[in-house]
Amino acid sequence: MEKPLKNGKMSKKDRLEMIRDILVVIGSICLIVAVVIFAKHFSDDARTRKQQSELKAMMDAVAEKHLTNTSHTGGGTISKPASSDPQEPEQGTETMTVPVEEYVETPTSMLPQYQALYELNPDIIGWLYIVGTRIDYPVMQTPSNPYYYLRRDFYGKSNTNGCLFADAASDVGIGKAAYEYEEGMAPGTNLMIYGHHMRSKEMFGELDLYAQKAYGMEHSVICFDTLYEHREYQLLAAFRSEIYHVDEDVFKYYQFFHAYTPEEFQDFYDNVKRLALYDTGVTAEFGDELITLSTCDSSSEYGRFVVVGKRIQ
Repeated sequence: MEKPLKNGKMSKKDRLEMIRDILVVIGSICLIVAVVIFAKHFSDDARTRKQQSELKAMMDAVAEKHLTNTSHTGGGTISKPASSDPQEPEQGTETMTVPVEEYVETPTSMLPQYQALYELNPDIIGWLYIVGTRIDYPVMQTPSNPYYYLRRDFYGKSNTNGCLFADAASDVGIGKAAYEYEEGMAPGTNLMIYGHHMRSKEMFGELDLYAQKAYGMEHSVICFDTLYEHREYQLLAAFRSEIYHVDEDVFKYYQFFHAYTPEEFQDFYDNVKRLALYDTGVTAEFGDELITLSTCDSSSEYGRFVVVGKRIQ
């Protein structure tokens, strides 16, 4: 049997046992934390899917009432959280009945289905969806607090998936192109939309599939409904980039929102085409409207995967 060392020091065996016990405790803590995080993500994924389904059902019910022609909604009813205060604890749900009034189109009248969502949360600016993909979500914007929906759901509740949200500098526009945005506001040159790249494939978890040309060409039409009109964009380019330091003199796609001159537009266009992973056959020129979808990418520490589309409708 090993004897304790002199001067009150622990024996080698005791030291090894103590280290082992510490490692066991640390391992147990890590396991518990991992289980809690996994459970949180699993719960948030389920809530995201349920909420998305409910919001789409509401839109479809309202659209059907008004005999509108929307192509991406399902049908059903909606339940709304009893409280939408992000500081209040989760409670039960209560049936939400949205009044439907006769729809009369004006240059700045909201589409009925989005009017219903706007009444639930005025931070919504539209709905993004790409047929054949899981990208099918409301888009939020909060200029005074740009990243409010980074980790919050449509109702402002904590959710690791967050919401798709537009950059505070993006102008989505008010009104309809058919009326030349009369009494409203024409959209800016580029609508920038961010979303998390979730392992569950929620939000922009599938966006990097556009790295493959076959996938990009098969899903080349990006649909975005504002509160006022339906828009479609054709895939212009898909590329990888990153977030750079402020003082770096490089192309920063995330700083382009308005082109006031042909030169400004051409600079963005040339850089996007230079970075493009493949040729889509689509071109653009000054006066065109663009949409840019951006998510995190594992290619570098601050990597981003980006898809750009040109408005065609």
